[in-house]
Amino acid sequence: MKIGDLAKVSGLAASKIRFYEAQGLLPDAQRQSNGYREYGDDALTRLDIIRRAQNAGFSLDEIRSILPPDLSAWPHDTLLEVLRRKVTEIERLEQSLAQSKHNISALIDAIEQRGEGEGCGEAAQRVLTSLRNTPVDPPLTNGRARKRG
Repeated sequence: MKIGDLAKVSGLAASKIRFYEAQGLLPDAQRQSNGYREYGDDALTRLDIIRRAQNAGFSLDEIRSILPPDLSAWPHDTLLEVLRRKVTEIERLEQSLAQSKHNISALIDAIEQRGEGEGCGEAAQRVLTSLRNTPVDPPLTNGRARKRG
């Protein structure tokens, strides 16, 4: 299948397909005598796997580590390890998001609890002073907290 046909059928731009090929996620296409790329039968399946894996939060490196050269020979143990790691990463992210939601809800409550005659400026100052006295957790990167310092 030519790259234009593969792009049309897959819904991906030809440049994205060439990028995946350059990243080693697609086997090198055969070149026709006119220089056009000719992709094998499993190219569409590979592109679907790549897109679904990315939508699930997998990086290209993670996808590369589990996507076998031959789609009929998946690396069972590696595949399970990578999938389990991703579930753990998602669980950490869920915990972090739940904490962020809690913190933002508390901030909304603090802002809404203006005292009698307290203006917006005074309420903002009160909330900001309160925030300065609250420790800040380090941001997450790839589901893991960054080290402080």
